[in-house]
Amino acid sequence: MPPLTLNAVHDLRLRTAAALASAGIVLTPTEQSTIEIADCGLGEIMTTGLQLITYINTDRCCAKELVLFAHQLFPEHRHPPVGADPGKEETFRCRQGTLYLYVEGAPTSNPRATPPATRRPFLTVWHEIILQPGDQYTLQPNIKHWFQAGPAGCIVSEFSTRSTDEHDVFTDPAIIRIPTIN
Repeated sequence: MPPLTLNAVHDLRLRTAAALASAGIVLTPTEQSTIEIADCGLGEIMTTGLQLITYINTDRCCAKELVLFAHQLFPEHRHPPVGADPGKEETFRCRQGTLYLYVEGAPTSNPRATPPATRRPFLTVWHEIILQPGDQYTLQPNIKHWFQAGPAGCIVSEFSTRSTDEHDVFTDPAIIRIPTIN
């Protein structure tokens, strides 16, 4: 698939900033210009990927806002150990909309997520956690997980130990976590 264009990134950043503003989350102009558009290298950003802003990422902690548009899915992955670090522990707190989060555990019999057919073969964990505004869930390091926004999209605050997204391990070998932009 073709990489994202600068024009597409610009438009997605504007849409993401507007979504955050509608939830009462204010970004500085610098933050707005650094919103990351994570298309996973698939060129399917409206179905697979997410938009995020990282406020801080130090050796000890990380804070981000994740924005997913309606039914946008972020693929199955895990945060493995890196050197002496056991891997990222992260807490998701839903701010707006609905997030369908899938983790290791007993599969949910009638999951609410509706993944695109092209992504479904790479989704192996189906234990469903539904997050509504005010709900949160903590993932331990190295646990497979994936998530999808509900029909109105969602905004999720992520609080974690140090984030090393470039080391994430995806079930789908076609995923490229760090985007390429033309």
